[in-house]
Amino acid sequence: MTASPKAPLWVWGLLVAAVGGVSSAGALFQHVDAVPPLLRASWRLQLTSLVLAPFFIYQWRQQESLIKERMFEKKTLFILAASSCALALHFGAWVASLDATSLTHSLLFVTAHPLIIIVGMAVLSAFYIGFRKPTRLEILGALVGFSGAAVTLLDQGSQQGGHTVTLWGDSLAFFGAVFVVGYIVSGRILREWMPIFLYAFPVTLVASVLLLPASWLMEPDFTSFGVAGWMDAEYFPWFLALALIAGLLGHTGLNTCLRYISPLVISTSVTLEPVLGSLIGWAFFDAGVPGRWTWVGGPILVLGVMMVIYGGVGEANTNPQTKPSTAVG
Repeated sequence: MTASPKAPLWVWGLLVAAVGGVSSAGALFQHVDAVPPLLRASWRLQLTSLVLAPFFIYQWRQQESLIKERMFEKKTLFILAASSCALALHFGAWVASLDATSLTHSLLFVTAHPLIIIVGMAVLSAFYIGFRKPTRLEILGALVGFSGAAVTLLDQGSQQGGHTVTLWGDSLAFFGAVFVVGYIVSGRILREWMPIFLYAFPVTLVASVLLLPASWLMEPDFTSFGVAGWMDAEYFPWFLALALIAGLLGHTGLNTCLRYISPLVISTSVTLEPVLGSLIGWAFFDAGVPGRWTWVGGPILVLGVMMVIYGGVGEANTNPQTKPSTAVG
């Protein structure tokens, strides 16, 4: 699958900006670490919901009655609820990891979800006849990726900026990758017929609400900051940046690019997130330089993810009914 030669020049500019936007989220989240992580994640999603709301209203008004009725079917509501839970768990685990390990390690492990998808495909194909088995390249990529992750773990205890690399923090980021798979799978099902903002707005809004009771129960400082503390002048610029740059420009920009550019190009570009995110953290937020084992294992992990992406796209080209094993979330 190749990019369309008719893709306008502005699309390539948007792709660069969108990848940069997505990559900035980790450094921005880590910069406001005075706020408890679950509450921080809720604030980000609350503000993102407000940004998405006008687009949701516009798309809703454009839809035929059939689409509107389908939005309220039990199956649709169940998948939307499952996607919201997965998104809340993803953000909760990932933002917590940013407080417990280095920025680079957090980004490496949270973007490893293509490897997890391959493991899930291998397990499901063993039990369900007709479920697609991973290709050889996908399996090899997963093995390479997990090997790279194991190498990066040798940096446990090293100091990177103001954060120490820990197994707990790396594990939280990995769980964030596990949970985002549920969000991706739900999106694949619903986005077959549901416009982007009709999907993104309710899922983001519900996820932000789900994180509030979790923060109240688990984070003693919850009452000090409040449900919507992002409106405070101290925090508003940073969370607005998260909503506009990482959310609207980043994720929505990538989905816009999919109309003009091959998913292979998009997915490959997104694998640069750990690199660009680390550079942003180092240049603007004093996030520190990765340890030597991260320099070795990180590129191996990213290479494994790219192999999985290429293996999935190759299978999709061979069998048009098969979708690639990765998606832009």
